[in-house]
Amino acid sequence: MSKSPDVIVIGAALNGLAAALALGGTQVKRPLYVVVVDLKDPRSFSTNAFDGRASAITAAARRMFESLGIWDKVAHHAQPMAEIIVTDSAIPGGARPVLLQFGEADMKGGPSAHMIENRFLYGAMLEDAQKSPHIRFCVGQAVEHYHFKPGLAAVKLADSTVLKAPLIAAADGRNSPAREAAGIKLIGWPYDQMGLVATVEHELPHNGRAEEHFTPSGPFAILPLPGNRSSLVWSERTESAQRMLKLPMKEFEDELKLRFGNHLGEVRLISGRHGYPLAMYLAETFTGPRLALAGDAAHVLHPLAGLGFNLGLRDVAALADCIHDAAALGLDIGSEPVLDRYTQWRRFDTVATGAMMDGMNRLFANTNPVLTLLRRAGLMTVNRMGGMKSMFVSEAAGISGDLPRLLRGEKV
Repeated sequence: MSKSPDVIVIGAALNGLAAALALGGTQVKRPLYVVVVDLKDPRSFSTNAFDGRASAITAAARRMFESLGIWDKVAHHAQPMAEIIVTDSAIPGGARPVLLQFGEADMKGGPSAHMIENRFLYGAMLEDAQKSPHIRFCVGQAVEHYHFKPGLAAVKLADSTVLKAPLIAAADGRNSPAREAAGIKLIGWPYDQMGLVATVEHELPHNGRAEEHFTPSGPFAILPLPGNRSSLVWSERTESAQRMLKLPMKEFEDELKLRFGNHLGEVRLISGRHGYPLAMYLAETFTGPRLALAGDAAHVLHPLAGLGFNLGLRDVAALADCIHDAAALGLDIGSEPVLDRYTQWRRFDTVATGAMMDGMNRLFANTNPVLTLLRRAGLMTVNRMGGMKSMFVSEAAGISGDLPRLLRGEKV
C-alpha cells in the first residue's frame, strides 16, 4: 500500500479485524485503505491451539459475515442453537424447572444464533484481511502518542513511525488508550462478579440446546458447540470466582460439575479456564474529533445474553455504512457530521441494551421471595405467548430495528 491510509484501525482483535474487513476487505465494493495497528502480532490470536473461548454469533452477525465472505469458511465449525431454555434460581445439583423455552417454532427465520470457537472465526478473518491489497498491518509497536487534529488524525509508534489518516477507528478494548487520549470518560460501575469461561465435553448430545440458568450469584450458561461439547459462561461473586480460579484443575472441575448438573451424562473439562471482572461501562460519547469508538472501547456490558461481540459488530456495521456513504459522496469521512450520524445510530441502542442487561442481572440476583414469585410468573406468562416469544427471538437474533447494510446481508 503506497498511498496514505483512509482509516487507522487501532486493535487487531475480533472487532478490529471486522472493522478492517468492512472498510477495506476483498468483498467491499469500493474499498478504503486501512492500516491496522496493534502491539501484539495478530497471528497470536488465531493460533490453532484450543483455548476454550467461543462466541455466540447472532443471525444478523451471521449475515454480516456472509456479506464479508467469511461465513462459508467457518460454517462447518459453527453449531446452530436449535433450542434455548431459561431457568431461575437453580440450586447447584438440584432441580431446574424450565420457565421459558424457545424452539424452532419461535425461530421462524432459522436459528437465532450459532456458537463458534474464536480461533476459527479469527483465523478466517485474518486470512482474508491479509489477502486484501487495501489492508496493511503495522504491529509489534505500541502507540506512544495520538494526535486528533482538525484536518487529520495521527499516531506515533514506539519506533517513531507516524501514521496519518482522516479517521481513527478505535477497537482497542475496555481500557482503550485511544479513548483515554481523546479525553472521553466512562460512565458506569463494576459488579461484584467475575465471568468464568471454560469448555466441557459431555457423554450425551446437547441437540443444539442452549441453557441459561439464573442463580443468585449470576447466570450460568451452557452453550452448544459442535460434537458433544459445550462452552460455559457463568458469573460468580468475585471472592468465590477468585477462589475457584486458584483451585487445582480437578477441584475446579468438581465445582463446575455441581453447577452443570447430570442431564448430559458424565462431564469433563477439556480447556483451560478464563476469568474476567464484570462491569457496566459506557463511553460518554462514541466519537471525538477524528475518532470513532467500537466494541469494548465504547461499551462493556454484562455477558448474560452473550451480546458483547455482537454489539461490537453492530458498531462496525453502522460505522461502515456512515464511512462508505460519505466516501461515495466525496465527503470527509472523519468529519463531525459523519461521526455524529454514527453516534446517533449506535448510542440509543447501546444504552437501551446496557440498561436491559443491568436490570436483568439485578432482577435475577435478587432473592426476595415475593420478587422471585413474580419473576417466575412473568417468565411463564411469556412462555405461553407465542407472539411475544417471537419478538424476543427477533431481538436476540439482532434482526429488528434500523439495521446497517451488512447486518441485512448486503454489500457495502
